[in-house]
Amino acid sequence: MSRRERTKRRSRNAPRASRFIFLSLGLLFTLALLALAGAVGWVLSVANSTPNLSELKPASKGGISVVYAANGKRLGFIQSDVLRTPVPSTSIPQVMRNATVAVEDRRFYHHKGVDFEGVVRAGVKNVLSGKTVQGGSTLTMQLIRNLYVQDNTKNGIKGIERKIREAKLAMDLEKRHPGPHGKKWILTTYLNDVPYGTVNGKNTIGVAAAARVFFDKVPNQLTLPEAALLAGLPQAPSDYNPFYDRVAAKQRRNDVLQKMADQKYITQVQANEAMQATLGTKANAYYKKRREAYFFDFVKQQLIKQYGQTVVNRGGLKIYTTINLALQRVARHAIATRLPNPGDPSAALVSIDPHNGHVKAMASSGNYGISKFNLAAQAKRQPGSTFKVMTLMTALRRGVDVNKTTYESKPLDFFDQGTGTQIKVTTDDHSYGGNTSLFEGLVKSDNTVYQQLDLDMGPEAVRQTAYDMGITSHLDAYPAEGLGGLRFGVSPLEMTRAYTTINDGGWRLKPVVVTKVVFPGGKVDTTMGRTDRHKVFTDGQTAEARGAMEANVQRGTGTNAQIGCPAAGKTGTTSAFTDAWFDGFTPNLNTAVWVGYPKATISMTNVIGYGTMFGGDAPALIWHDFMQTATAGNCGTWAPVKEPFVAQPFFGKYATTGAPGGGTDAQGTFTDTTGTSTTPTTKTNGKYPSNGYAAPPQGKPNIKPSPKPPPKITVPTSTQGGTTAPSG
Repeated sequence: MSRRERTKRRSRNAPRASRFIFLSLGLLFTLALLALAGAVGWVLSVANSTPNLSELKPASKGGISVVYAANGKRLGFIQSDVLRTPVPSTSIPQVMRNATVAVEDRRFYHHKGVDFEGVVRAGVKNVLSGKTVQGGSTLTMQLIRNLYVQDNTKNGIKGIERKIREAKLAMDLEKRHPGPHGKKWILTTYLNDVPYGTVNGKNTIGVAAAARVFFDKVPNQLTLPEAALLAGLPQAPSDYNPFYDRVAAKQRRNDVLQKMADQKYITQVQANEAMQATLGTKANAYYKKRREAYFFDFVKQQLIKQYGQTVVNRGGLKIYTTINLALQRVARHAIATRLPNPGDPSAALVSIDPHNGHVKAMASSGNYGISKFNLAAQAKRQPGSTFKVMTLMTALRRGVDVNKTTYESKPLDFFDQGTGTQIKVTTDDHSYGGNTSLFEGLVKSDNTVYQQLDLDMGPEAVRQTAYDMGITSHLDAYPAEGLGGLRFGVSPLEMTRAYTTINDGGWRLKPVVVTKVVFPGGKVDTTMGRTDRHKVFTDGQTAEARGAMEANVQRGTGTNAQIGCPAAGKTGTTSAFTDAWFDGFTPNLNTAVWVGYPKATISMTNVIGYGTMFGGDAPALIWHDFMQTATAGNCGTWAPVKEPFVAQPFFGKYATTGAPGGGTDAQGTFTDTTGTSTTPTTKTNGKYPSNGYAAPPQGKPNIKPSPKPPPKITVPTSTQGGTTAPSG
C-alpha cells in the first residue's frame, strides 16, 4: 500500500477513534458519577441510620470509689480495674488543655465537630506514605467514640461506618454545646474520659487519675513538660508509657512540646527548656492508701450486700460513712493505755448512737498489716455474764417484778425436768447470798440466781429475746446461754446493738455505717442510712432493766466504768478467762468493749497489772476512758417512761418469793446438751468486784486513773429524736 493510500485510510478511521475515546471517557465519567452518587447515598444512609444523641446512653466508664468519714475526710478508695476520678473544668490547667489540642486536634476551636480539612490532609499523608500515619478524628469524634460508640473495628467497611457515625454524632454534640462554653465542656469531658494507659493492671482514665498515677499530683499542679507528657499518651498509651519506655516517652513529650510551639501556645524558648527537663514521674500508692482499714473493709462488705459485687467493682461511687475519726483515735488510745505491754491481750470497741444506729467508732488493737480479721465486727466470742441481761429482759417482757421476785443464791446441782439437762452451777468463791432479788442478782452477777431464772423463763424464750434485741449469731437455746455460755459466740458489734435496744426504750435499731451513696451521674441513694427501728419491748420494761444496770455501775461489778454521767452497764467474764467484757451506755451513746486473745484457747490469768482478767478490769477501764472523752460533758438524760412497767403474776418453779410454787432441786451434775461440762463461776479479787459477783465496798469507786491524757476532741451537739446527742 502506498503512502497516499495509508494516509487516506487513517483519515477515514480518525473520526471513529475519536468517537470511541469520547464514548469511553463518557462511560467512565458516568460510572464515576454513579459510583460517587452511590457512595454519597451510602454515606447518607449510614448517617441517617445513626441514632440521635438523646437516644444514646453514655457507656459507664466506672472508676475509683471514694469512702469518706463523717466529717468529710477521705478514708480511702475502693479498688477496681479502672482508676478514674472526674474533675470539673476549674481543676484542669490551661497548659493541659493546650497540649491536648495541639497534639490531637489543632483546628478544634474552628470546626463544628468534623474537620474536613484535617480529613483531606490526613488522607493525602496516608496515601503518600502507604500506611496510616495520621487520623482524621477530631477531639469531639474521639469523645463520641469514648462515650457512645461501641463498635471499635478499625478496618474495612465497619471501620468506615464507625467513622461516619462518629462524625454525625460529633456534629450533633457540637450543636448541643455551641460556642466557646460548648468547646470548653467538650474538652473537659474528653479529658475526664480519655484512657492514659495501664499501670499495675489498672486502666488509668481521665487526667486526674493520670496526674496522680504518673506524678502523684492533682491536675492543677502539672508543669508544662508534665502536661505535654500526658497529652501524648492517648494516641498509643502502651508505647509511650514512661514507666515502661522512658526514651519513647521523652521523644513523644518533646514532639508535643514542639507542636505547642508551632501553634503558638508556647514560645520556642519555652519548648526548648521543657525538652531538657527530666520526665519527673513518681510511682506511688495513692489509690491504695486507706485510713481505718478494718472499718473500711466492713463498709465495703455492706456495700456489696446492698448493691452487689458488680456495682462495687464498677466503681465511681462516693460513699459517706458514720465513723468519727476523733472517737476512733480516743478508742485506740484507751486500748493502748490500759493494755500497753507486749503480750497483753487484744481489745475491740464498738460505739453506736442509740438515736439513729450510727456506728461512731469501730476500733481494735489489731494490726491490719498482720491480720485483716476485724475483731470488732467479725470476732465471735463468749459474752459471759453480759448475756444475763437477755435473761432479765425475757423476764421483764413477761411482767416479772425484778425487785420482788427472788431466787435462792446457792450451789445448783440437779436435773431439770423442763429442759432435760443436768444443772451444776456455783460461784467461784462459794459464797452465796440466800434469797436474792433479780435486781440484786444482776448487780452482783450471781450465776445461780440467773440460771434458775433462765430455766423458769425457758432457754427458747431467752434465745428469742436475744434475737429480738439484735443478736444475729446462731444460738442453741441451751440453759448455759442464759449465763453467756454460747457455742458460737457473738461480736462486739452485735452486743453494742443489743444493748442499744434497752437504751432506746425497746426499739431495736439496725447499725448504720453508710449514710448515703452518690452514683456516677449524681444519683443519691440514702437507703443504707435509713434508721430501721422495730419495737420489741415497752419503754417501761427497758427502764426496769436499765435501773439494775445503773446499780451495777454504781455499786456492783462495773464500778470502774463510772464517768460522772448517768450510765448503765454489765460486766462479763468467761469461766476459762478467755473473754472479758464491759457493755454499757449513757443516754446518748452505747459502747461495748471486749478483751481477749485472738486465739480463743488462751486464758487471761497472768496479765501485767491485772493478774486474772475480769470484765470489771481492762474492759470497764477502757470503756471509762473512751466514754469520758466521748461524752465531753454532754451526758444527756434518760427519756421519760411513757409506758410504765406493770408486773404480772409469775409462776416460777425455782423462784422463792414473788412466785407461787417455789421448787425443790434434785442433785446431780450439770452437762448441757452440747455434751460439754460447764461450770460458770464467780469471783472477786478482794479490791473491787472484778466481774460483778459480789457487792463492792461502799464509798469512792475504784477507778484507776489513766497514765496519760486521751487525745483532745471537740464533740459538737445536734438534736436527734428530740434529745441532745453527740455527732460529727
